[in-house]
Amino acid sequence: MSEEILINVTPQETRVAVVENGVLQELHIERTRSRGIVGNIYKGKVARILPGMQAAFVDIGLSRAAFLHASDCRFNSEGGNHSIEHPPINELLHEGEQIVVQVAKDPLGNKGARLTMNITLPARYLVYMPFSKHIGISQKIESEEERKRLRELVKVAAGGNSDGGYILRTMAEMATETELQADVRYLRRAWSSTCDQFESAAPYTLIRADLPLAVRAMRDLVRHNVEKIRIDSRVTFQAATAFARNFIPEMEGHIQYYPGERPIFDLYSIEDEIQRGLMPKVLLKSGGYLIIDQTEAMTTIDVNTGTYVGRRTLEETLFKTNLEAAQAIARQLRLRNIGGIIIIDFIDMEDANHRRQVMRALEKALSRDRTKVCIAEMSTLGLVELTRKRTRESLEHILCEPCPVCSGRGTVRSAHTVCYEVFREILREARQFEANEYVVMASQVVIDMLLDEEADGLGKLQEFIGKPINLQVESLYHQEQFDVVLM
Repeated sequence: MSEEILINVTPQETRVAVVENGVLQELHIERTRSRGIVGNIYKGKVARILPGMQAAFVDIGLSRAAFLHASDCRFNSEGGNHSIEHPPINELLHEGEQIVVQVAKDPLGNKGARLTMNITLPARYLVYMPFSKHIGISQKIESEEERKRLRELVKVAAGGNSDGGYILRTMAEMATETELQADVRYLRRAWSSTCDQFESAAPYTLIRADLPLAVRAMRDLVRHNVEKIRIDSRVTFQAATAFARNFIPEMEGHIQYYPGERPIFDLYSIEDEIQRGLMPKVLLKSGGYLIIDQTEAMTTIDVNTGTYVGRRTLEETLFKTNLEAAQAIARQLRLRNIGGIIIIDFIDMEDANHRRQVMRALEKALSRDRTKVCIAEMSTLGLVELTRKRTRESLEHILCEPCPVCSGRGTVRSAHTVCYEVFREILREARQFEANEYVVMASQVVIDMLLDEEADGLGKLQEFIGKPINLQVESLYHQEQFDVVLM
C-alpha cells in the first residue's frame, strides 16, 4: 500500500498528513505555542510522595506537577531478576531528591504529564534503553528468521558493550549492519551528551527535547512504501533533506519542495477530511454510519445500518455493514488519534462465523496502526473492548474546546424549558421582594416564545402576581441564559 507524507508548515503550527492511496489516514499537529513534550528529558525535583497511590509528584518546571508511578521508577534487582517485587515508592524516592525523568504522556485535560525514569532514546531503527540490558524486537516483525538476524546484528553493532539495551523498531526489518551501527553510534553520543547536561543543569531544567514534528515525521513515519514526501516550507525541506542524507539516504530523492500557490492540503482535500474528523457521525459507503462519542472515561463507537438494506437476508446485511465498519473504525482511530478505552458496539449477528470474520477484519485493519492497540474478543452483546495507547491529545482536543453554552454536554435546554424556568424565577422573586414591575432579559428565541406559544402562561402569571412583566431581547445571551430584573 503506497503512502505519501504531506508536511504543511506555518509560523503558528506544523501539520503532517499521512495519505494512503489518496485517503488521509493520520494527522499530526504541533503548535508553536503549545508543543507536545512527550519524549522530553528533564531534571526534576520530587515535590511530594504519595505512599497510598505508590506515586510521586515531580516538579519539572511546568504549570502542573507531573506524575511518576512507582512502576516507572528504576531499581536495581540482584542479577537483573525482574521477578523481584517492586519496592514501595517511599523506598525508591524521597522529597527534594533530584532525578532525571522523561515525559511518557503529555498533560491531558486536568491531569499533569506522566513521567518515567526508564529513559529511552529513539533513532531511525533502534530505541536505546540506557538503564536496561534487554534486546527487544517489534512484534510487527513476524519472521522468526528475520528476528534472529536482527538480534545478532544489534549485538555486533553494540560491540559487546553492555551499557544499555535496545529495541528494534518495525522499520528495522531488512536493515543492514551498517545502518544499525550508525544508529548505535548516534544514540550513544546522544546519551553521553544528556548525562553531561544533567550533571551541570539546575532543577526544573529541560535537558533534551524531542525533535520538531517535521523531522520527527521523517524519523518515525517514513517507511519503504512511502513514495513521496512533499513539504511546503523551504527551511523545513532543507532540514528534512539534511536528516534524510544522514539517516535515510535512500529516501532523499523522494523529498519534494512544494512551492505552489494553492495550499498543499487542499490538493488532497485534507481540510475537508479534518472537518469530517471532528464530527460524531461517520458515513459508510454502503449507507450505514458510525457514531463516535468521546468522553473523559472512554470512547464509544456505535455501528448502524442507516439506509443500507442489502440484497439477500438480514444477517448478510448486518455482516457486510459490520465488515465495512471495522475498516472505517480502524481508520478513524488513527485519524482522530483516539486513545484509552474504546468500546465498539457492532450490530448483533447470530452467525458465529460472521462474528469471527468481523473480528479478524478489525484486527487486520488495526495491525497497520503505529500506536499499540490491545483488543479483546467480541462479547455476547456484540461489544468489542480495546485499548489504544494514549500519549498525545486527540484531534478533537487539539482543535476544539468545550462549548461555552452547553459546557461540553452536547445539548442545550430547549426554549420551552427556559421559559418555564423564567416563570419560576419570577414567582421566586415576587415572594421575596417588592417590585413595581419585572423585566425579563433573554435571547431572541426565548422572547419570541414568550410572546407566542407561552403568551397565555405569561398573561396568567402577570394576573397572579399583580405586576407587569416586560420583555427585552439581549442579542449576546445564548439560549439558556436569562435575567429577571426588579424595577
